Amino acid sequence: MKINTHLKEKIMKTKYFSILSVMMASLSFAQVAIGKSSITSNSTSISLEFGTGNKGIILPWATTAAGVSLSPTANAKGGAFILDVADRKVKISRNNGTWFDLSVHNIEKPATGGNVAINNALQTNASFPEKADAKTMIGGNPTTDSTPGILVLADTDKAMIPPLVTDPASNIKNPAPGMMVYDPSKKLLAVYNGTVWTYWRQP
Repeated sequence: MKINTHLKEKIMKTKYFSILSVMMASLSFAQVAIGKSSITSNSTSISLEFGTGNKGIILPWATTAAGVSLSPTANAKGGAFILDVADRKVKISRNNGTWFDLSVHNIEKPATGGNVAINNALQTNASFPEKADAKTMIGGNPTTDSTPGILVLADTDKAMIPPLVTDPASNIKNPAPGMMVYDPSKKLLAVYNGTVWTYWRQP
């Protein structure tokens, strides 16, 4: 029992130090590279960029989209990404406070028989409760910007470059629900809802 407790404490300390390091980095710099040593070509137009490899972003698992606060003001913010666990769809928020469904293949019937249920026990585990005000911001001013979100990219003149993965359905062997990548070969944004990949092209 003592060994398990010691291991748990060590893991939690490592987790907190990792989160603290990311938060300190995000408060100090307006540009962050994850999985690589620096931003591509030191471009001043990139806020957040990821390294190469068959890996993607795992979006926040929300119990329902309706329960996600988009903005503390009357003007709801657009551009928020989540995985809605209730209907197993990846969604993005609009500027009018509504959500747009990115997992349009919700009624597909794969060989397993319908959409795979998502076990969100980790997100609702009372032993490790989420800190409600936890937030990391890249760019902007965290003391004055009250935009809700786990990770907020607050620069007004920089963009995020998502993980680049060619043919994610083939190359990511065990994707997690809520994964998002960009296929640079087909020039498509790809999201995974736990059952199927959905692809989006610029209109």
